[in-house]
Amino acid sequence: MSGEGNSAVGEHGVSKRAKASNRTDVGSKETSKTTSKAISKATKSAKPAKVAPAKPAPAKVAPAKPARPVKPESRLAMVRRARKINRELAEVFPYAHPELDFRNPFELVVATVLSAQTTDLRVNQTTPALFAKYPTPEDLAAAVPEEVEELIRPTGFFRAKTKSIMGLAAALRDDFGGEVPGRLEDLVKLPGVGRKTAFVVLGNAYGVPGITVDTHFMRLVRRWKWTEQEDPVKIEAEIAEIFPKSEWTMLSHRVIFHGRRICHARKPACGACPITHLCPSYGEGETDPEKAKKLLKYEMGGFPGQRLNPPPGYPGRPAPPLGASDG
Repeated sequence: MSGEGNSAVGEHGVSKRAKASNRTDVGSKETSKTTSKAISKATKSAKPAKVAPAKPAPAKVAPAKPARPVKPESRLAMVRRARKINRELAEVFPYAHPELDFRNPFELVVATVLSAQTTDLRVNQTTPALFAKYPTPEDLAAAVPEEVEELIRPTGFFRAKTKSIMGLAAALRDDFGGEVPGRLEDLVKLPGVGRKTAFVVLGNAYGVPGITVDTHFMRLVRRWKWTEQEDPVKIEAEIAEIFPKSEWTMLSHRVIFHGRRICHARKPACGACPITHLCPSYGEGETDPEKAKKLLKYEMGGFPGQRLNPPPGYPGRPAPPLGASDG
């Protein structure tokens, strides 16, 4: 047989196996194209997955060192500080004095009783007419209550106060020969007279040392951490242990002066205070110097004082009479 007879290739073309192979390759290409298009469409339609932002690693913080505990002030240190405050207040207020006008012990005890729940200024504006009409205990004890009430009406609580001052006038007339006693135990027996009033009279009319625990005194000694007591008698006892007896009366005047002029109850003028370096409560009030200066009262703020007849050496203006302008 010739080689031509055994050949798988025809006269005009490709062999059967070649054709089959070509058909397989074409099918594979078409399948590949279809798959590629499907993948491309799927890729285009697919939304990118949301990736949560990476959280920053927490910064390493060194452990805080424990604060050193504030060492409480010793009793000795407090006493030294308190006495220094008293000395410095003596320099600030060398003219400190009782702010009630009086000419004798009788006028002082009556004025002090009237000063409850009102200002010394209002009492000083009221008492001239009262003492002009009733200059002695005998005169006041024999007065018509309604007339006394009308005279002292500006001080407030005038009915109760009339009863008190007429009662103490009668007691002075009947039990003390018309004289104001100079002993604490006798004074506190008089109507309307407690320890505070008694020490005002003793210290300023008789020169007997005493501590006057009024609202200003109570507020300041607590701000200064001289005591934590709230009862006036207990405060008096604790303060008496800090200062020598000879200082008691003037200490009272200085503290009360400071409380009325600078260290107010609601808005203390911290920025204008001369003893801030000694005050553990600095910052409770206005610390800006210019703003604090506007809070000062009486002579410290350029205003009239409380007394119509202030003592010699007082640097401020006298208070105006009742009904007059205080400008």
